[in-house]
Amino acid sequence: MTHTSSTKEIPAVGAIPKHIAIIMDGNGRWATKRFLPRVAGHVKGVEAVRGIVEACARRGVSYLTFFAFSSENWRRPAEEVSLLMRLFVTALEKEVAKMHANNIRLKVVGDLTRFDPQLQKMIAAAEEKTANNQGLTVTVCANYGGRWDIMQAMNRLQKERGAAGQADQEITEDQLAAYLSMAYAPEPDLFIRTGGETRISNFLLWQLAYSELYFTDTFWPDFDAAALDLSISSYQNRERRFGRTSAQVSEQSAQQESK
Repeated sequence: MTHTSSTKEIPAVGAIPKHIAIIMDGNGRWATKRFLPRVAGHVKGVEAVRGIVEACARRGVSYLTFFAFSSENWRRPAEEVSLLMRLFVTALEKEVAKMHANNIRLKVVGDLTRFDPQLQKMIAAAEEKTANNQGLTVTVCANYGGRWDIMQAMNRLQKERGAAGQADQEITEDQLAAYLSMAYAPEPDLFIRTGGETRISNFLLWQLAYSELYFTDTFWPDFDAAALDLSISSYQNRERRFGRTSAQVSEQSAQQESK
């Protein structure tokens, strides 16, 4: 399926974001603030994921993407990384059957080769089990980085073009976009980062070109349906111009309302 590129065409805009992408930040600080070990924050964060998946499904969001583990997170203490991997396994064991029963499709994107082979098998099985579901598509970005994504797309594209004897031809945006790890999804309408930081931290660098950015001080374990509604309300009050003037946006809206 081909999705509109926001730098080439003006995407359709609805009151409810079709695709929401989230950096789930603040688990460790949430725990530290409560004099708990950081693991408690990560466990609570998994519960928050469940709640936001349910809330997005009820609100008619079509795609929901979580930044679960970045390619830079390997720099964290080994004990914490090991814990995050165990949580990943536990979540897959507990949640996949529920997601499947609720017609939710699960995708996991990133360089998965660094993960334990058993975890890789579990991910593949979960994706296969939910592949034909037609409801909300939930993507978990694990060992993912935006620059990695662009580079792996370029390398795959060049390899195929070389095999076809087309290595010397110019590469177009559409051709490269088809090889990105989330080519199956439209660009995010709304990007949310919890925890008070105001960076995109190497997340979906290509795809966030014209996304609306929303930052909140709320730590991820406290981010619930009400917090989600606040972010969607903020999104609904934005004027999405995609390079146009406000007058052009108003004119297009008037034309659409007169039809």
